[in-house]
Amino acid sequence: MSAKEFKNFQEFKTMLGKELPKGEWYTITQAMINDFANATLDKQWIHIDEERAKKESPFKSTVAHGFMSVAMISRMLEEAFTIKSVKMGLNYGLNKVRFPNPVPVNSELRMLSSVKEIEPLANNGIKVTFNCTIEIRGQEKPACVAEFLAALFE
Repeated sequence: MSAKEFKNFQEFKTMLGKELPKGEWYTITQAMINDFANATLDKQWIHIDEERAKKESPFKSTVAHGFMSVAMISRMLEEAFTIKSVKMGLNYGLNKVRFPNPVPVNSELRMLSSVKEIEPLANNGIKVTFNCTIEIRGQEKPACVAEFLAALFE
């Protein structure tokens, strides 16, 4: 996938209601899950205890944290598009977030996204609402569905 490139906000606004390029596939490794567990202090056995998960989990393996997929949205959006005039971007928040399907270790994820809304912000900014769906390769139901909001400034 190659990122879609825009010169400025005016050019980016043509994406309203449209899909951004599909993302690359990311393999979710146990090391990534462990790092996320350490960073968030969420060390529930279903995430980090591989032996116990094999025996006791209905998934027969560890699974990634739901919030790990949400945390990947920023990076996945950066790979979908760039706006050359942007000096700074901030996570603004999330609306409707759901985790319809667990993500077993070694699953591959990618994001499908579209631009739902663009609103002006003070200080030469815009607030963009993205519809984001994080797919799991080979699974019908996605790992995560969310409306993600970003504040971008020129």
